[in-house]
Amino acid sequence: MNFEFTHESQTIAFARKLAACAQASPQAIVIYLEGDLGAGKTTFARGFIQFFGFDRVKSPTYSLVESYLNSAISIHHFDCYRLSDPEELEYIGIREYAQPGHIQLIEWAELGKGIIAPADLVISISGEDNTRKLTLSASNDTGKQLLQCID
Repeated sequence: MNFEFTHESQTIAFARKLAACAQASPQAIVIYLEGDLGAGKTTFARGFIQFFGFDRVKSPTYSLVESYLNSAISIHHFDCYRLSDPEELEYIGIREYAQPGHIQLIEWAELGKGIIAPADLVISISGEDNTRKLTLSASNDTGKQLLQCID
């Protein structure tokens, strides 16, 4: 499934639409955000997380993971860009983030290969200037349900 947006606000609105779909799922959800540096992965994640009422969304570039928890949702935003060894994810207890009702948004997932859970949905982001192209692909039934919801 492909989308093209010409303004950052459209990308954020789309992220919020996906968040609304994810909110309806009782299962753990793993979403990979792929793209080059500056492609808009963190912007997408911020829009997704803000849907749930979290105004202050920090990039997890240096902390590896930022968690957003309230009575309705548990979201864990990972940025594996500075990961020197996938085993570091074991030290922070990554497997505990895969509980039912938890959502993982993972940037640079390929750097955590072998430790990170497989994606339900992969979002590849590319573009120049203000234009962003998003390609979404489902890896399983959970991912397919998310795609059906946003279509």
